Amino acid sequence: MLRITSPSYSITLRVQLENRIGMFALIATAISDAGGDLGSIDIVGVEKGNLTREITVNARDEEHEREIVKAIKKISGVKVLRVMDRTFAVHQGGKIEIHNKVPMKGRDDLSKVYTPGVARICRDIQKNPEHAYKYTIKGNCVAVVTDGTAVLGLGDIGPDAAMPVMEGKAMIFKEFAGIDAFPIALRTKDPEEIISTVKNISTTFGGINLEDISAPRCFEIERRLRAEMDIPVIHDDQHGTAVIVLSALINIARLYKKDVRKFRVVISGAGAAGMANALMFSAYGIKDIVLCDRKGIIYEGRKEDMNPYKKAIAKKTNPRKLKGSISDAMKDANIFVGLSVPGAISIDDIKSMAKDPVVFALANPDPEIAPEDVLPLVRVLATGRSDYPNQINNMLSYPGIFRGLLDVQATGVNEAVKFAAAHAIADMVKNDELHEDYIIPSIFDRKVVHSVAHAVSEAAKKTGLARK
Repeated sequence: MLRITSPSYSITLRVQLENRIGMFALIATAISDAGGDLGSIDIVGVEKGNLTREITVNARDEEHEREIVKAIKKISGVKVLRVMDRTFAVHQGGKIEIHNKVPMKGRDDLSKVYTPGVARICRDIQKNPEHAYKYTIKGNCVAVVTDGTAVLGLGDIGPDAAMPVMEGKAMIFKEFAGIDAFPIALRTKDPEEIISTVKNISTTFGGINLEDISAPRCFEIERRLRAEMDIPVIHDDQHGTAVIVLSALINIARLYKKDVRKFRVVISGAGAAGMANALMFSAYGIKDIVLCDRKGIIYEGRKEDMNPYKKAIAKKTNPRKLKGSISDAMKDANIFVGLSVPGAISIDDIKSMAKDPVVFALANPDPEIAPEDVLPLVRVLATGRSDYPNQINNMLSYPGIFRGLLDVQATGVNEAVKFAAAHAIADMVKNDELHEDYIIPSIFDRKVVHSVAHAVSEAAKKTGLARK
């Protein structure tokens, strides 16, 4: 359970109260005593003997919201008229829509954007297929594709329930990178059907962002699509996450004045994100990586709960041939990267780490260990949440990565592109800014996307991915 209030659990109460001195103080006290965080307060109506106010309150969770409302209802002279969940309100009717870029006010406009003038553009693209990037939405468009099998911390909730996340992703693409993105939730879990569908719709798009598709299916889906298509395909749960975590590790090395390749790293979680992080760290040159799943340390020759992907990664990680539980892996480790579930590690595990330990507890919404318990024990803490320092959020990576790839009409993506993005993000934190509570730039720093896009475009050009 969340221990602090959050805007994601925010309610607006419309209350009618007797118009006499001290009434609002009683409401404010009730909210405070219930542990709520009082926000905006507005008078929306005045009538003889009564005031109507709208009061915004942040809570910890849905149960806490109900406790706050119950406390207010107990006050004599106060009537709760309505309770509105502000998070549900912003999703009402969906969060994205389509706008025309050019006016269509009369026959002249119609003849250019549609028949008969549009036929000239169609013929041009027929003769010069690459002109689709110039004369259609393709050059600035990404598909956000999911089957709803691995959503946030929610798991397999299906394509319909996954749509709000995909819409949010599309909003971030547009807001931060100017990219038109469309959510596409597929009503199938069959990898072959997903691959076929994405290939068939790819004409419209300059890139494909796979999202919230469960492991190990996601590995094969991404591999096949990359091999069989000529546009970038990125499973963001894998590579967007790995890029931002690597950038954070690069800055940890700067802060500690050590070689990042010499850190001992433990990763909790052998799903899409955990696997991708391990592979990227290994490709970057970090030698001592120990990957753990629910059965413990993954090592070469392990029999229980293995698949071809775990067998392959066992050959690239765990050079000391450790066996046992995650607690065994944590001993003398420098870095813990949590990409798993709440409760994955304990305080004793943290205490067993090397001096000045670094803990990235990135499970969302509830981290692998309570941040309040960890803070006194570590030198650097990062989470996936916005209410603690050092938010590791892949929205720092994917808008700029796709912006850079689209800008050069890239045919794919490679490790050089991802490393360039990681360094660009890390470099946004200058030496005089680098601190235990600031190892990664703010997700709202608009300069990040520009920096990442430029670095990605240059890497794509140098490695032969660029059409332009």
